[in-house]
Amino acid sequence: MSTLLTHLRALWDVLLAALIFGAGVPMLFALGVRWWSAAEVTGPDGTVRRNPAALAGACTCLLIVLVVVVAGVLFVAKGFLADRLGIHLFGES
Repeated sequence: MSTLLTHLRALWDVLLAALIFGAGVPMLFALGVRWWSAAEVTGPDGTVRRNPAALAGACTCLLIVLVVVVAGVLFVAKGFLADRLGIHLFGES
């Protein structure tokens, strides 16, 4: 029974990570692009108005996506960085 619970816990962890990184990050990117498109609105008289809330939301979403992508690349390259450069990331010993 203990083995079954251990495997179910590991399966839940993988499922949660897949939902966050497999669906959450692309959704966050799409939300950032959508808010970026709403950052400048043309009024009926031809004037362009800025929407600072939409611009701030877009920049925040896109910054989070950028950080996740850079962290993912560094996670994949952690062995190389540890062996060749002596940089130990993500608990690499």
